[in-house]
Amino acid sequence: MTRAESNVPTDLSPETKRDIPAALRALLADVFALYLKTKNFHWHMSGSHFRDYHLLLDEQATQIFAITDDIAERARKIGGTTLRSIGHIAREQRILDNNADYVDAQDMLAELRDDNQQLVREMRRVHELCDEQGDIATASFLENWIDEAERRTWFLYEAGRTSSGL
Repeated sequence: MTRAESNVPTDLSPETKRDIPAALRALLADVFALYLKTKNFHWHMSGSHFRDYHLLLDEQATQIFAITDDIAERARKIGGTTLRSIGHIAREQRILDNNADYVDAQDMLAELRDDNQQLVREMRRVHELCDEQGDIATASFLENWIDEAERRTWFLYEAGRTSSGL
């Protein structure tokens, strides 16, 4: 245990107090990466559906950012540590950055859809770990975050469709 880790009063095992905060740190890095990419695309959106997509991505970025504090505080609440810097995020993140000078609006939507799907997969893995280790409180948070990410994925999918399919 490091100095930053604490012996918070909890009935969770030492393994749980080690493993779940580590999983939450990586998840938090992904959430920050997705937040910044969503804002990047929001800022650089252009095209015939600019207003709709610009507003959609701003709404989604706000929702994504809103869970960052809960993730970090949950890791601390069970005795772990969390992210400390942009560099720490870069080392932990699994969602890839997009530094392209120009990305087509439809490609933005598709990339964010795929990234949200990846985030859901990562959240499910953390949920499985929580189930295995009996951390129902973290699992409960994850269930809500998974639902929100699936909703973002759905909206991005529908916004990016080129035909009604009816």
